[in-house]
Amino acid sequence: MGKLTTHVLDTARGVPAKGIKISLYRIGDDGLQPLVSTVTNDDGRTDAPLLIDDDCTPGLYQLVFSTAAYFRSTNTPLEPIPFLDDIVIRFGVSDATKHFHVPLLVSPYGYSTYRGS
Repeated sequence: MGKLTTHVLDTARGVPAKGIKISLYRIGDDGLQPLVSTVTNDDGRTDAPLLIDDDCTPGLYQLVFSTAAYFRSTNTPLEPIPFLDDIVIRFGVSDATKHFHVPLLVSPYGYSTYRGS
């Protein structure tokens, strides 16, 4: 059973990032196909996997995390034009039977991600 999950940690404040809008797209020959749009919960996670079972297929995907809007909502000081606005992560799924976990660790001036488990 394949699935795609994510979570977001606010490394500037040391807390889960609650309320970040996340959009998932499949990347195809015709461009981006919207799949899911959701918001992180109190634990910085989504309430359900972004993809599961038959919805999880091999291919290229794009996650978009609306981080500047999140930092504004937490009264974190940002420049008028923030250094990081939306963070885009493009990744591939070759074996759709596996669990793909794509966490985001973010601050107003940097981020990191990795393939988790």
